[in-house]
Amino acid sequence: MLKFGIQNGLNVARLGLTEDQILTACSLADKTGYHSIWYMDHSNVPQWSNAIVNDPWVMLAGIAAVTNNVELGTCVTDALRRHPSNIALASITLDRLSKGRGTLGIGAGEAQNLKEFNIPFDKPVSKFEEQLQVIKHLYDSDPDNRKTWEGKYYQLTEACLQAKSVRQPHVPIYMASGGPRTLKMTGKYGDGWLPIGYTPELFEDHKNQIVDSMNENGRTEEEKQDFQMALDIDVYFSDDAETSWAKMKEAIKVSLFKPEVLRVHGLKDIEGFDFKKYFTEYSMSNQDWIVKMREAATTIPDKIARSSVGVGTPDDVIEVFEKFLKAGVNHYVIRFWGSNYFGSIDQFANKVIPYFKDQDK
Repeated sequence: MLKFGIQNGLNVARLGLTEDQILTACSLADKTGYHSIWYMDHSNVPQWSNAIVNDPWVMLAGIAAVTNNVELGTCVTDALRRHPSNIALASITLDRLSKGRGTLGIGAGEAQNLKEFNIPFDKPVSKFEEQLQVIKHLYDSDPDNRKTWEGKYYQLTEACLQAKSVRQPHVPIYMASGGPRTLKMTGKYGDGWLPIGYTPELFEDHKNQIVDSMNENGRTEEEKQDFQMALDIDVYFSDDAETSWAKMKEAIKVSLFKPEVLRVHGLKDIEGFDFKKYFTEYSMSNQDWIVKMREAATTIPDKIARSSVGVGTPDDVIEVFEKFLKAGVNHYVIRFWGSNYFGSIDQFANKVIPYFKDQDK
């Protein structure tokens, strides 16, 4: 089944919506046919001084109380700021509060959430993998089945949790991944994939890498069938698509500018731009890196950048979504941009979701 969800991320933070407004928007999405609601996990976004940035797990608990149907998850929690026992228990608690609608969205993290708080950003992928292993161990624990773990980064000694998720065998794990190593990990450990900043061509390329990993790791046919190939995608409804695109294209190109996009589209590397340093040193308050990124990202052709977002009328959005559908997406997680957040949720539910439902008949 094709699914549609909304993401309460940078789009909502930038608007400065209050908690009550966010809960109202989520209630609207629940009543109008969406399948999931997601909440970002950031410490701050200081480039927007009026933004409101809340804890995702607390907000999702509140959203659970005003919804009945949608799945609920983080988009995404980063593995380096919390101990795996905390993440495991938070996701189980959310699942129990929501009566079986909880989901864990998780990634390796990024320097922008860590640097100013003096949290080390070292060996993020290795820590991410070990954290996944520990979380799965703890999902399976109880007082009669205690877990000991002697890892490089985490240790458990006869540890257990004392709550079981409603969803079995455990809360579904959606992984944010985009490099060869983390894509392999997604095929090995994940129940879903939730990337951001993708073109249809890159999505299909990475989806195939995940499927290869699932086969290599002996995942069952049922696991492969149920696997969610999700995508965090931007949508901006507008009667004047060209004007709206001109306003947002710089930000879209920045979100797309990564080695894998350059590779898949045959674009040249930018001389002097060090991706590794960018991802390990960048923070929201570091203006030097922000300027470097914007300058480098301008080299992405408009046609490629525009293929990654839905801008314009519902028909324009449908055209983009159809290309991603062909690339393998089966769960869209939408960040609605623009000042009319409630109107966008409603318009998408009334114009776009029915179109794809009709295609399934």
